[in-house]
Amino acid sequence: MSRMVRLVGLAIWRSTLTQWSWRSSVITWVIGQAVTPVLGLFIWSAALPGDSAVSTYYVVLLAVQLVTVSYEHHTLSNGIYDGGLGDYLVQPQPVVIDYLGTNIGLRFWHLIFGIPLIVVAGAVAGVRLDPVGIAVALPALLVAAALRFLFTYALALSALWTERAHGVVGLGETLIFLLGGTAAPLGFLPEPFRVVGQALPFWSMLGMPAEIAAGTLRGAELVQAYGVQLGWLIALAGLTVAVWRSGLRRFTAVGA
Repeated sequence: MSRMVRLVGLAIWRSTLTQWSWRSSVITWVIGQAVTPVLGLFIWSAALPGDSAVSTYYVVLLAVQLVTVSYEHHTLSNGIYDGGLGDYLVQPQPVVIDYLGTNIGLRFWHLIFGIPLIVVAGAVAGVRLDPVGIAVALPALLVAAALRFLFTYALALSALWTERAHGVVGLGETLIFLLGGTAAPLGFLPEPFRVVGQALPFWSMLGMPAEIAAGTLRGAELVQAYGVQLGWLIALAGLTVAVWRSGLRRFTAVGA
């Protein structure tokens, strides 16, 4: 276990240094990722003026979006298409380590470059965050980050079967947008739809930590939400391993 931790740490460090050299591209990605939460902030603040919980929710959602963003359709899928995955397969470590390091490195820079956007959005909306709410939301944020990585990684592995992996991941991102709490907070949905939405994995990947920090999720509902989130973490971990083992049998690379 200690060896794995060291390997992941080295992968994160190497990835972070590499990504600094193309920081202008990362800044562009940060702006792209910030668009939908900021639009949601303006739209729902106008629809429900004076509701501080809505403003707080979307400002925190912006931070959650930047911390959980995943680009495995570019790193993993493209590596499968160009045969680069073969280089990782011959290394004396699990393939996922380098992709995980790249993922965490990108999230680090997304957060660093996104802090000014978060601060400005919070100031404009007049948001005051509760430190207790943030502390309670941190475990949910960590699990959400793991969930989104596993979800995107599993979808990116579709490149082992099809040349349209980017479209497959794009569909997954659309589901996260619609059902994860960006298009509308799930608390605004009628009871049957809200319950179904909270039972699906997409809300656990994005909206749940934001609702906790905004103070709209507490008590028994909070405990239940954490249970659902952990259940999906186990399920997606098992699914990703199964997809990897099945798809690896199909992988072939040609080189000199």
